[in-house]
Amino acid sequence: MKHNTFVWIEIPVNDMERAQAFYEAVFDIEIQLVDFGGLKMGWFPNAGDAHGATGTLIQQESYIPSHEGPLVYFYSEDLQRELDRVADAGGKVMQPKTQISEDHGYMGVFEDSEGNRVALHSNA
Repeated sequence: MKHNTFVWIEIPVNDMERAQAFYEAVFDIEIQLVDFGGLKMGWFPNAGDAHGATGTLIQQESYIPSHEGPLVYFYSEDLQRELDRVADAGGKVMQPKTQISEDHGYMGVFEDSEGNRVALHSNA
């Protein structure tokens, strides 16, 4: 395989403005809003040729936020920084920073403003 498996991630939302504010606060980023004729998207920043996939918040009636289904992991330098911002941004920490192993770093899980279960990964 010459590429990573994942190329794009879509996170369902019920309220785009609320979700945009949540993710911008937690990750200290700017999300670009785009409307494709009723299909609302909030694009996460794209770092060009950097390692990893990018994605979007997405609001449309067929996208339903939930705890079920795939778990998306966001990259972090030290995931405790983002976990510390979750509650103030309107989310809830579900699993605190936890070491996976010495070789595989740390993970944490939170519920976003829309009710999605989302994870973080860092080496520190």
